[in-house]
Amino acid sequence: MKQRTIKKSIEIVGIGLHKGVPVTMKLEPLEANMGIVFYRKDEGVTIPLKIENVVDTKMATVIGKDGVIISTIEHLLSAVYAYGIDNLRVILDNDEVPVLDGSSSGYCLLIDEAGIEEQEASKKAIKVKKAIEVTTNEGKKVSLKPSLHIVYDFSINFDHPVIGEQEYRFDYSISQYKENISRARTFGFLHEVQYLRSIGLAQGGSLENAIVLDDNKILNPEGLRYENEFVRHKILDAIGDMALLGYTLIGEYNAHAGSHHLNHLLTKKLFESEENYEIVDLDRAEEESRVFEVAYAQAK
Repeated sequence: MKQRTIKKSIEIVGIGLHKGVPVTMKLEPLEANMGIVFYRKDEGVTIPLKIENVVDTKMATVIGKDGVIISTIEHLLSAVYAYGIDNLRVILDNDEVPVLDGSSSGYCLLIDEAGIEEQEASKKAIKVKKAIEVTTNEGKKVSLKPSLHIVYDFSINFDHPVIGEQEYRFDYSISQYKENISRARTFGFLHEVQYLRSIGLAQGGSLENAIVLDDNKILNPEGLRYENEFVRHKILDAIGDMALLGYTLIGEYNAHAGSHHLNHLLTKKLFESEENYEIVDLDRAEEESRVFEVAYAQAK
């Protein structure tokens, strides 16, 4: 199996979730073995997508270099990662990726319009060899364990009548991602939105790009896209956060009440020891290559 980029450049204009300011984003093809690279053209700073460039994970995944940041990258990366794109340049003229409708479906449409191009270099993946886990005192947990499949299993439990306990297991394929994960929107509670706005955040948030809940109900007049849209969005975020590994994952991701911060700690922990993982060349690893060929069969 070969590395992938997009066939042509494509550009959109949107707003950032937290600052609410317009931002132009352009996706450009990159040569093989270049990885995912962000570029702030207003600052002239290039920020490669690497774990060591993560500078904040409180409200979103934020990367930075030389005092320049790019925020809320996880929804875009979720779509890029889901399509198996290895090499891409993301050009922005502000410090946030456009939020679009709060899901990754708009990015899927962009990638579909740009098209996928296979490159000459062989594709590599990161295979989990040893189970690892990150936990908190509050019972939150994220983990990775060996599997020949690409699996994301997530559970949440919110003390809210609309959410409650939800669990979803996602056995990856591009068609299933587009149908069952990509349309799940980010969500927040009205009291949290009011507080965030008081400190200068969530300025671009609205019922057009997030599910908003008060103490008893959903405020969005159209309701939910999936009955368990909340946990599906958590999987969407987790897929985007795992893009920081630099390779598509072969293994099973499990989480209970996971977060961007815990996902970041998990990616760091995986790389702490070479006993935890193996970089697999999919031109040579026949069994693993078959898994990828099936999963990405419709992303061409």
